[in-house]
Amino acid sequence: MAMVAQQHRESSSGSMNKHLDCGKYVRYTAEQVEALERVYAECPKPSSFRRQQLIRECPILSNIEPKQIKVWFQNRRCREKQRKESTGLQSVNRKLTAMNKLLMEENDRLQKQVSQLISENGYMHQQLQTTSVGTTDPSCESAVTAPQHSLRDANNPAGLLSIAEETLAEFLSKATGTAVNWVQMPGMKPGPDSVGIFAISHRCLGVAARACGLVSLEPPKIAEILKDRNTWFRDCRNLEIFTMFQAGNGGTIELLYTQTYAPTILAPARDFWTLRYTTTLENGSLVVCERSLSGTGAGPNPAAASQFVRADILPSGYLIRPCDGGGSIIHIVDHLNLGAWSVPEVLRPLYESSKVVAQKMTIAALRYIRQIAQETSGEVVYGLGRQPAVLRTFSQRLIRGFNDAINGFSDDSWSILNFDGAEDVVVAVNSSKNLSTGTNAVSFLGGILCVKASMLLQNVPPAVLIRFLREHRSEWADFNVDAYSAAALKASSYSYPGMRPTRFTGSQIIMPLGHTIEHFQMLEMIRLEGDPLSHEDAYISRDIHLLQMCSGVDENTVGACSELVFAPIDEMFPDDAPLLPSGFRVNPLDPKSGDLQDPLTSFKTLDLTSSLEVRPAANHAAGYAASSFSARSVLTLAFQFPFERNLQESVATFACQYVRSVISSVQRVSMAISPSSLSPAIGQKPSIRSPEAVTLAHWICQSYSYHVGAELLRTDSLSGELILKTLWHHQDAILCCSLKALPVLTFANQAGLDMLETTLVALQDITLDKIFDDSGRKAMFSEFAKITQQGFSYLPGGICLSTMGRHVSYEQAIVWKVAAEDNAVHCLAFAFVNWSFV
Repeated sequence: MAMVAQQHRESSSGSMNKHLDCGKYVRYTAEQVEALERVYAECPKPSSFRRQQLIRECPILSNIEPKQIKVWFQNRRCREKQRKESTGLQSVNRKLTAMNKLLMEENDRLQKQVSQLISENGYMHQQLQTTSVGTTDPSCESAVTAPQHSLRDANNPAGLLSIAEETLAEFLSKATGTAVNWVQMPGMKPGPDSVGIFAISHRCLGVAARACGLVSLEPPKIAEILKDRNTWFRDCRNLEIFTMFQAGNGGTIELLYTQTYAPTILAPARDFWTLRYTTTLENGSLVVCERSLSGTGAGPNPAAASQFVRADILPSGYLIRPCDGGGSIIHIVDHLNLGAWSVPEVLRPLYESSKVVAQKMTIAALRYIRQIAQETSGEVVYGLGRQPAVLRTFSQRLIRGFNDAINGFSDDSWSILNFDGAEDVVVAVNSSKNLSTGTNAVSFLGGILCVKASMLLQNVPPAVLIRFLREHRSEWADFNVDAYSAAALKASSYSYPGMRPTRFTGSQIIMPLGHTIEHFQMLEMIRLEGDPLSHEDAYISRDIHLLQMCSGVDENTVGACSELVFAPIDEMFPDDAPLLPSGFRVNPLDPKSGDLQDPLTSFKTLDLTSSLEVRPAANHAAGYAASSFSARSVLTLAFQFPFERNLQESVATFACQYVRSVISSVQRVSMAISPSSLSPAIGQKPSIRSPEAVTLAHWICQSYSYHVGAELLRTDSLSGELILKTLWHHQDAILCCSLKALPVLTFANQAGLDMLETTLVALQDITLDKIFDDSGRKAMFSEFAKITQQGFSYLPGGICLSTMGRHVSYEQAIVWKVAAEDNAVHCLAFAFVNWSFV
């Protein structure tokens, strides 16, 4: 019996050991965990072979089963995922807590403003019952009666400190009080994912804008960034500190002279004499406030200052408050009087609009520091391996060079050239231009010639125009002119007069380098593909590379200018490459009216490029903008050309001819995209071979049902434009391509545009073969006969490419023939199922 009991105990013990060996839990020693952690740092998901190899190489792991090591790595990945999720949730929670505090403060301020308005309304009502009342708006009285301080007041530190303290009090009353009647900036709704809360002044002296938001930087760093106005304020030409001393309370007082660029060639630039006061409040908040000083100070160069009109900065600045857990809450106020009296009446909206000030200064400042914060945290990835600071410098150099060309200041050695007597363009020459940038210094033997012009546009959406010029360069540009400028910038030789002729293939490849938050500004490299016309040069590349900056292409952004600025650059893209920028700028003059544009209105036609070839009186080739769009804008363009001393006159002749041809092309494009030219003539029926979007949506759905035997949409309950809207918002990427020898895309729903990272206009430049990789192309060609015979086919999952070069995976692709009402095949349709960026 004892032996039987022993056997039973041994059997139970063996069963328990067996259970532990293949069970759920194994206790690891510290040495074993350290060894596994080293492997995890190199490869979080090792293969079965790697796990077996690990057991062989580490004797301390020899007593652990491979299955248990696999479980350890699974648990380790799970813990890492949970840690990241926890960290992310804590960050979101801190952000939401700070945003909630910010919104509560904003709500308190609005409550005070409401109480003040109720009180003023009661007072006005009482006065109206007793006597006649003037038209003065009491809500703006504090701003209207803001005193001006003369430069003579700044002769002693006590006088400066008195001005500084008064400026501080007035600024704080605007930032957190009710000194200005603030209203929400149109189109800028606050929320957890927004850049900040934005407001503009209503019925106030001058123009003013206000912003507040969260930034993951400490107050001293934010103040340092914002005080360096040259880096983020694109219109700032020069900022010079004339005097700086410490105030008795620990603050700093500075006297500044600032020059800003004019946005067009039709009005003079502005300059400012200001006092800037930096101090720390009792609650730990850091304040940088500023105001203008009246006087006759003409700046460092009186002759240069004569080109400017003196403008005023009313008490403005930055209130930066540290947050619990890191980061800061920042309040920004910009309040200016830009002297609109000195500009032509048609341009006065640029100087009298608070929306323009908000976009140029207030929102730009908050965007910039948010961008720096993201770059500091490593959230931003840039192209070609360049550091963010280098790419920011390139963007600043492009904008500064373009602004210099538009303004043509005499102290930069620019002078007006009386050339052919015509007034449609302005020709300026700079005979001492030296693009000295480190080792790549280029000193032109003759100089730089600039041809520029400004013109009024009616009912042309600025964002749409700039987007079209960016995506359809061949519609307005001459490849040989780009090649001429590119050859002139080569420091090794000055050989462009003898350039060999080159044929532009019409293809441009856009390579993104970086973008600001909300994609407001994009920096990209453009490659223009060219072929030599002579056989002996067949093996020599004639491609031209341009560095390009594009901004303001969102149609829903109110008050922002849209720009396209580019410059030839060496294909090696050195950090100190010389730049000679040219480009376009469109400034809106009137606020937008009506509702925001529905993207579906863009489908009135599917081929904008073809509409540029013919100009019928009733143009049914439709476009981008909604019919409710009605606004004026001013287009300014400037093109720069290098020249040798003995070729100035000939270069000036061809430059004027070229710029006039560009102007003609832009006017032609403007007519095509203007809402007034987008409506079809009464009684005119669209061709069945060029259907409108609603008709095409019907054909796509009906053909899918006929060939595949299933419903793409539930069309039995849909009719008319509802089918198009449902197709537009379909989760799968749906594309249509033509049946030409080289198929090009003609239609895409929203998911399709997102997948390809493109727009409706640029869609027509994408050929079908460009979106597939090699395996995808082989699969499509192998199934082509099947598609032709039975009308549809299923392509296996694979990888395709967006226009920005990003890889997109899809689970399956369905291809079917789309038939018109007469059963003729109109196009091929593709549906990419469950697609996502890799």
